Amino acid sequence: MSKLPLHDPGCHACPRLAAFLDDTLRANPGYFCRPVPPFGPLAPRLLIVGLAPGMHGANRTGRPFTGDYAGLLLYETLHAFGFSSAAQSESATDGLKLIDARITNAVKCLPPQNKPATAEVRNCNGFLAAELAALRPGAAVLALGAVSHGAVLRALDLKAGAARFAHGARHALPNGCTLFDSYHCSRYNTNTRRLTPQMFRDVFHAIRAHLGPA
Repeated sequence: MSKLPLHDPGCHACPRLAAFLDDTLRANPGYFCRPVPPFGPLAPRLLIVGLAPGMHGANRTGRPFTGDYAGLLLYETLHAFGFSSAAQSESATDGLKLIDARITNAVKCLPPQNKPATAEVRNCNGFLAAELAALRPGAAVLALGAVSHGAVLRALDLKAGAARFAHGARHALPNGCTLFDSYHCSRYNTNTRRLTPQMFRDVFHAIRAHLGPA
């Protein structure tokens, strides 16, 4: 297992993000407004890699994809495929548990306009590398979007051209795991039908076929 830390709740490696979190906390005193930790058991068979916490979702609740629109389709689908104990994630204290799955983000802190800079993705990459190192061979890694896909490749010391992002694509990784790609389940992608529930379920069908029964 990697000796890199899995999470640093006091990380200030990205000055822009740290300043934005401070400003956001002043405007929303009840919000989490810290680096959001991964959610789920260590060394699962499925690791889901999102982009970054949402302003009124994970940045508010302290749990990835919890309390905002992007989490609706994700948790509903996780539950349908046996990876979650409930179909809705409302708060970090609602009792929901992930089953053989873990959710993390390429960037652990809320970025302005939901757009982390390349340097910020790079600064946060060691945490993702540690999570990938904890996976057992045969595990599935689901990248939600091209930035998350690229972060997975970087964390494994692979060049960007080693595996091209495409919705529904799958790639063998050198650590014995398989990378699956999906468009991000954001409000924009689902509202514009770039990503439909059936498209998302098709990716999970492929993941479940790869992993076997729950």
